[in-house]
Amino acid sequence: MSGLEKALFNLKFTAKQLNRQAVKAGKDETAEKNKLKKAIQQNHSDIAKIYAQNAIRKQNERLNLLRLASRIDAVSSRVQTAVTMRQVTGSMANVVRGMDQAMKAMDLEKISAVMDRFETQFEDLDVATGYYENATSQATAVGTPQEDVDRLMNQVADEAGVELHQEMEAATPAKTKIGPTEVEEDGLGDRLRALRS
Repeated sequence: MSGLEKALFNLKFTAKQLNRQAVKAGKDETAEKNKLKKAIQQNHSDIAKIYAQNAIRKQNERLNLLRLASRIDAVSSRVQTAVTMRQVTGSMANVVRGMDQAMKAMDLEKISAVMDRFETQFEDLDVATGYYENATSQATAVGTPQEDVDRLMNQVADEAGVELHQEMEAATPAKTKIGPTEVEEDGLGDRLRALRS
């Protein structure tokens, strides 16, 4: 425990003791007021004056103890802030040292080479995926003739009681070429062979 932390502990302990003494003084003040009331009821004016003086003295004592405890608590708060700031400063220094080591370990040329290689591999994967999708779409189209698809759709529409011909004619697709051109296909084939080797 450092000097600041010891001082903080002592300040908090002292403030707690002062608050306890203030509570005790408040109880004593109440007791003196009760004695004062009893003395007045019994017509003992001299004794009543003594009890009144005691009650006022205990009230002043309680107020002074509370003021002192409040001042000590304020100092304690400032010391607590100083302790916290010292701990945060130490933690920040450790973080900065760690960041310095991490920055020294980073080789920008290696990172750049890895990123370039990743980009090339990603492009090759994209080509392979495109070739696979093209091949599977052509195989599916060859595997299921359009006449069979239309017949099955008409059969299901008849069972459901729906007119399908009008909707199908309205939704005829435009005549566009879906697959790649022969030149593109040759280029894709060359890249795929290069990937395999």
